[in-house]
Amino acid sequence: MGMSRGRDLTEGNVFKLILEFSIPLLLGMLFQQFYSMVDTIIVGRYLGVKALAAVGSTGSINFMIIGFCMGVCNGFAIPIAQKFGAKKYKKLRKYVFNSAFLSAIFAIVMTVIVCVLCNNILLWMNTPSDIIKGAYEYIFVIFLGIPVIYLYNILSGIIRSLGDSKTPLYFLLISSGLNILLDLLFIIELHLGVAGAAWATVISQAIAGICCLIYMRKRYEVLKFEKDELKISGRCIKKLCYMGIPMGLQYSITAIGSVVLQTAVNGLGSVIVAAVTAAQKISGLLCCPFDALGSTMATYTGQNVGAKKLERISEGIKKSIIIGAVYSIIALMITVLFGSKITLLFVDKGEVDIISKATQYLITLVIFYIPLSLVYIVRFTIQGMGYSTLAILAGVCEMAARTLFGFVLVPVLGFSAACFASPIAWICADVFLIPAYKMVYKKLSIKLKPDKVEVVKKRRNFESQYNN
Repeated sequence: MGMSRGRDLTEGNVFKLILEFSIPLLLGMLFQQFYSMVDTIIVGRYLGVKALAAVGSTGSINFMIIGFCMGVCNGFAIPIAQKFGAKKYKKLRKYVFNSAFLSAIFAIVMTVIVCVLCNNILLWMNTPSDIIKGAYEYIFVIFLGIPVIYLYNILSGIIRSLGDSKTPLYFLLISSGLNILLDLLFIIELHLGVAGAAWATVISQAIAGICCLIYMRKRYEVLKFEKDELKISGRCIKKLCYMGIPMGLQYSITAIGSVVLQTAVNGLGSVIVAAVTAAQKISGLLCCPFDALGSTMATYTGQNVGAKKLERISEGIKKSIIIGAVYSIIALMITVLFGSKITLLFVDKGEVDIISKATQYLITLVIFYIPLSLVYIVRFTIQGMGYSTLAILAGVCEMAARTLFGFVLVPVLGFSAACFASPIAWICADVFLIPAYKMVYKKLSIKLKPDKVEVVKKRRNFESQYNN
């Protein structure tokens, strides 16, 4: 296998680069969602509606904890992308080493805390008594797997920062195939119940992380460390925490609203929980292109900030918005035509009430996908620019909207209010993010201006000397 320096996103056709980089990301996310759906389908089909509701009732707390892990790792990858764009490879390697060290610390601390508090969390969330045992069996195993979530996400994040979005896809393909096989083995053959589905997810993600590690060590010339680079640096740690923790908190703060909303939904009974679970799984699959576009913009923006090419960021965000809007319309057409049929993957056709409510929930979400696409694109662009603390405030807007619905509107208006909670949260985030992007762009323009002035001065001096 030949050595590689990575892929430069600071040169070439913007639209083509964004598409080429985002498609492997999209395929990877689709496979992640696919094997998550397979978990749910096998649980629903072989273990029943109660088990399906048990897994679904943990969805928001799962997103809150796992989302923090993923957000932190995405944040750690941004300084690496910036140093790669600036072609400062020695500093890049220092950031890689320190991000690995921080990830290990975060993983250990988080695993201990959430495993100890696991049962209490489910009680605080008002999990129905008939499904709480299954919910605990599932989510405790997922929490035990936090170190492998960090392993895969930090390594795949570093690989993407170097301009390679294809390799993490290949490893996800392997792990998703393995996940399905382990699902069938653990649930159907070994009768491990919902815990079997969780173990299948953890083991398959561990394999993907190990594959990323082996590949990086063999493939990337820029990751050949020298002795002085393998040191803990206070400056690097500070910058990584400044980028990573706000991104992690942004995911978690957003998810706090989801936890409040899930608590309200749990109070509506296990039939509603099962319907919302099925709809959210389908929506998760449909949302993958937005996630891919967002992750693409984080790396693309990070590299172009490093290269001081601000005009390419502006062009990139416009192209991404067009892609997101076109896809949103296609997703709505698919949902209206086939939404109720897709829910049959999760439950038998005899579960008429669940199918009806799942379809209603899903269509309501998809109608608002254009505002959701803006949330992903603009938020990740701001993070790539190095202002990830603003992402927390966007998360606060989403949390406030979902909390209002969870505490006030769902108990009064019931299921219909639950359907509109997330769409309103997305719109609230956009109201904050769009002006925030304009402000950050203006700040960076001023920050990078002295460099432009210096270049102009040098050019004029050269022209003056040449003319003389």
